[in-house]
Amino acid sequence: MSLDTLLFQATLAAYGLASALALTDLFGRWSTARAARLTLLAGFGLHCATLTTRIAAAGLLPLAGRPESLAFFSWAMVALFLLFSRRYPLAVLSAFITPLALILLLLSRLTPLRPAPTLAGWWLPLHVVLALLGNAAFAVAAGAGILYLMQERMLKSKRIAPLCYRLPALDTLDTINLRCLTLGFPLLTLSMVFGALVAESVWGSYWRWGAKESWALLSWFLFAILLHGRLAIGWRGRKAAQLAIAGFICLLFTFVGVNLLFSGWYGGFTPGAP
Repeated sequence: MSLDTLLFQATLAAYGLASALALTDLFGRWSTARAARLTLLAGFGLHCATLTTRIAAAGLLPLAGRPESLAFFSWAMVALFLLFSRRYPLAVLSAFITPLALILLLLSRLTPLRPAPTLAGWWLPLHVVLALLGNAAFAVAAGAGILYLMQERMLKSKRIAPLCYRLPALDTLDTINLRCLTLGFPLLTLSMVFGALVAESVWGSYWRWGAKESWALLSWFLFAILLHGRLAIGWRGRKAAQLAIAGFICLLFTFVGVNLLFSGWYGGFTPGAP
């Protein structure tokens, strides 16, 4: 068994245990937040080691295919969550982030490797990295939105469950939603610009209205509406949480679902095809 495979399996095991502990903390009677965080930190360290071995073997960040992109998305999401959790009380948010990171990492091993466009130069890695970092920010925003709706529902029902005391305050969750949105939207916008440059270098056209492009544009519009609503109109609370969740679902379908339902590198188009 190679070192890369061993590290990958160890990362999966750590994320699996961290997911179980995080879900137990969210729905169980006793808090397992500390154990979940320590296990997640260990898994993240193993994940960093896995990426390091692949960088050393490839000579650059391995993002040429869908499996590598899924693995990097998983890594970026955990990294951003751990960064936010240093400032905000977000222990229970790991019940959303960690299982999703585990699923993405599993998909990275199950997804067949497809050749990347060879004419895109540096535009392709820039496009992929920016897109995945933006996706990670929106994942944290969606998780905060889910917790917001849960907390709001419990408070309105006036049935204060033990979980209510472990969830962050509504204002904290709303602030995280906004911070992630203002971080993720510029990254998503820049990734689409570089994606257009990739398309032009491969197909000679900046935009071809394939499934991937169309869903990416829809996701961008959803987050643009949400950002405008928050900054110009003053949207907060439930509406902002619901739109953050809807936007991330659309974005996740763009990233994962389109490739499962449509053929080609960008959903419907194969590099080099007319």
